[in-house]
Amino acid sequence: MVYVDGFNLYYGIRDYPHAKWLNLDALCRLLLPNHHIQGIKYFTAPISAPRSDPRKPQRQQTYWRALRTIPQLDIIVGLFISNPIQVRPIVAIPGGPSKITIMKTEEKGSDVNIATHLMLDAFDSIFEIAAVISNDSDLAFPISVVRTRFGRDVIVFNPHQRKPKRPSRMLQSAATQVRDLRKGPICASQFPATLSDPVGVFTKPLTW
Repeated sequence: MVYVDGFNLYYGIRDYPHAKWLNLDALCRLLLPNHHIQGIKYFTAPISAPRSDPRKPQRQQTYWRALRTIPQLDIIVGLFISNPIQVRPIVAIPGGPSKITIMKTEEKGSDVNIATHLMLDAFDSIFEIAAVISNDSDLAFPISVVRTRFGRDVIVFNPHQRKPKRPSRMLQSAATQVRDLRKGPICASQFPATLSDPVGVFTKPLTW
């Protein structure tokens, strides 16, 4: 089973040209050529539309539609929460307040969802080996539990190949092994520009 931290993956590859129209099934088969892929679970959350880019959610939904053409893939959806918070500026504002108010937007649920699915699937003996695509150190403990409590191997693929985002030391300690998710397999695993599903034909967003 493959567990994909959607936003962690996105931020790791977004600067690669023509890489975001990513076929996760093709990628997993390149990364794990000697394994049978039982299923892929993609963990993400719906984004809102910033004023600077109002079509951003539409592009995300189009990508989800592409992912849903993969029969063995499930999308597990969390949420984004935005709240105003007060913070101290890094550099004091002359004559200004000691704190300023900013809008903080954060994804909620994906790391918990990954941990829960990973441990439940191990408990139910769904997989012999798990692969986790993420560099989130919050996943170190559930990965360790899957290895020590259930005796399953866990391979972590780190999508962040640019400094300073090197592989998490906590993940390196918890996982069976940590591998680099390099640009080559990502760029070689793109969907065709045009796809079809039961609703009809659709195409890759132009800015992707």
